[in-house]
Amino acid sequence: MKLTELIHAGAIIPELSGTNRLEVIQELMQSLANQGAIKEEDIAVVTKAAISREKQGSTGFGKGVAVPHVKHAKITKMIATIGRSSAGVDFNSLDRAPVYTIVLLLSPANENDQHLAAMEKIFRHLQRETFRRFLRQADSAEAMVELLQEADELRDE
Repeated sequence: MKLTELIHAGAIIPELSGTNRLEVIQELMQSLANQGAIKEEDIAVVTKAAISREKQGSTGFGKGVAVPHVKHAKITKMIATIGRSSAGVDFNSLDRAPVYTIVLLLSPANENDQHLAAMEKIFRHLQRETFRRFLRQADSAEAMVELLQEADELRDE
C-alpha cells in the first residue's frame, strides 16, 4: 500500500481554515466530498462517526500530528486526505501541543485489516521527524504530493 494511492491528492488542503478539531474534520470531509471520494449526502453521518470516535480518545498522537479515522458503512473504498494548519489546532493531543498536520482516514466498516494496515503505514511515516517537518512546511498540495511520493520510494523499515 502506497501513501499516494491512499491519500486523495485533489482533496489535500494546504491551509485549513478550521480552528478546532471539529471544524478541521468537517473541512477535510467536505474536501473529500468535493472530489467525489464520498457522497455529499453521507458527509453528516460520516463526520458524526469520526467526531464520536475522536471523543473516545484523541487521535492527536503528539509531535504536531493527528490522524482522525473512522470505519463506516457509507464508505465503500478506503480513502484519506491531509490538511495543514500553520497556526496549529488544539486536538487534545497526548503531548498537549498544537497539531499542524491532520491526516483523515476513512475506511469501509468491514475492512479491519486494511484499515489497520493503512494506519500502520501512515504512522510509520509520521514517526519520521523529517517527514513531519517537511509536511508542516509544505505550503501547497503539490508539495505535499511530492513528499508522499518520496515517502513511497523509501524502503519499509
